Amino acid sequence: MTRASFIAALVATFWIAVLGPASATDNSDAGLAVSVAIDGPIGPATARYVSEALTTARERHATVIVLRLNTPGGLVESMRDIVADLLASPIPVVGYVAPSGGRAASAGTYILYATHVAAMAPGTNLGAATPVQVGGPVPGLPDGDKKDDDVMAHKMVNDAVAFIRSLAELRGRNADWAEKAVRDGVSLSASAALQAGVIELIASDQRELLEKIDGRTVNIVGVGRVDILTRNLPVEPIEPAPLIRFLSIITNPNVAIILMLIGVYGVIFELSNPGAVAPGVIGAICLTIGFYALNLLPINYFGLALVLLGVVLLTVEAFHPTMVVGLGGLASFILGLATLFRVEPPGFEVSWIFVAAIAAMIFSLIAFVGRGLIAARRLPARVGGPAMRGLSAEILDWRGRAGHVLVRGERWRAQGEETFDKGQAVEVTNCQGLTLLVQRPANLTANIGEFR
Repeated sequence: MTRASFIAALVATFWIAVLGPASATDNSDAGLAVSVAIDGPIGPATARYVSEALTTARERHATVIVLRLNTPGGLVESMRDIVADLLASPIPVVGYVAPSGGRAASAGTYILYATHVAAMAPGTNLGAATPVQVGGPVPGLPDGDKKDDDVMAHKMVNDAVAFIRSLAELRGRNADWAEKAVRDGVSLSASAALQAGVIELIASDQRELLEKIDGRTVNIVGVGRVDILTRNLPVEPIEPAPLIRFLSIITNPNVAIILMLIGVYGVIFELSNPGAVAPGVIGAICLTIGFYALNLLPINYFGLALVLLGVVLLTVEAFHPTMVVGLGGLASFILGLATLFRVEPPGFEVSWIFVAAIAAMIFSLIAFVGRGLIAARRLPARVGGPAMRGLSAEILDWRGRAGHVLVRGERWRAQGEETFDKGQAVEVTNCQGLTLLVQRPANLTANIGEFR
C-alpha cells in the first residue's frame, strides 16, 4: 500500500513539473459550449429537460448553450415554459435548426425566436406557428355557439401574435413575418429566413456554427451586452436524465391510455381473485402513472368523465355479465377518448387505429363473455327447485298422500297423488318450497343405489 502511494505521488509530481500548474485551469479558462437537443414533439418532459440543462450549464460555467431544434411543434404551455427559461438564462443561447431536413415548426418557431442567436442548417425550415384551436366546431351546435368558438380562436391567435412579436422585437428580428407565421401559417426555408431577417446565419454543422458566432455580441436581460467567444471551444452534450425519458414516454396520449387500461383490468383481476397481489399492485401503479400523465396533458374533463364512466361500466360487466352494460361501457369509453384531449398538437394525437384496436379487443371480450352467458342460460338448472325436476327418489316413509323421500343423499318432504310403499322408486315432478311433488316413474326399473 505504501509503495502504491509513493508511485502515485511520484506521477503527480511529474505531471505538475512537466505541464505546469496553469494547465489545470486551461480548460476552465477556455470555456465550454453546452449542446442541448430538442428532437420530436415539445411537451412537459421537453420543458423539464431544457430547464435542467440550462441549470447544468450555469453550474459548469458554460460560455454558450447551443439549443438544437428538430421539432414539429407541441404543447403551448410547455413551449412558454421553455421560452421563459431561455429569456432568463444568463448564458447566451444559440438556437440551431438541424440537421438538414429538420424543422422548427409551430412551437419550435417561438423557441427559435426566443434564443439570443438564431441559426439554421441548409435544407431546414421553420414557421407554421398558428396555435391549434382548443376543441373545434361541433356539428349541431347553434350559430351562437359557433360564433363563440370563432371569438375564442381569434383571441388565441391575437395572443400568440403579441407573444411572438414581443420575442422578435426583443431579439431584433423580423416581427412582421413572425405575425404572418401565426396568422397565415406560412413557413420559410433556411436561405429565405436569412434574407427575411428571421435568423442571423446558416451553418452546415455545429463546428461551423461555433466559428461563425465567435465574436458576436448579444444583449442578455439582467446582464447586459455579452461577447460570445466560441472559437475552438470544447462541446459537451447534455442528455436527458432517465426520469425525463420516462416522462416523455408516459405523456404520449396513447401510452397514457394503455397504462389506464392495464391498471383497470389489473384491479378488476385482483378484486375477482383476492390474494393474487401482483395484478392489483401492477394495476394500481399503472393507474397512478396514467392519471399523472393525463394531468400533464391538456385534457377535456367531460371526456375524462366519459372514460371513467366507461371503465366503471366495464368493471360492473366483469362481475355481472349482461352484455348491455358492457356495450354501454365500451361506447362511453370510445366517446370519452374522442373528446378527451382539448388540443392535439403535432406528436400528441390519439391514434384512432390504436383506439379501434382497443375497442375491438374489448368488444371481443364482451362478446366472448356474452356467448358464454347465453350458453349458460340455455343449460338446464343445476341448483334450486328447477334442478330437482326429473330426479329419481326413494320413498323413506309414506302415509296417505305425503311422506319423506331420499334424493341425492338428502331427506325431503314429499307429496303425491298416489300411495307409495317404503323403498319404492318415484320421480320428482316439481318443487314447492321445501316440498317435492312426486309421481310413479315411467321407468319402473330405477336403480335404488343412485338415490344414495
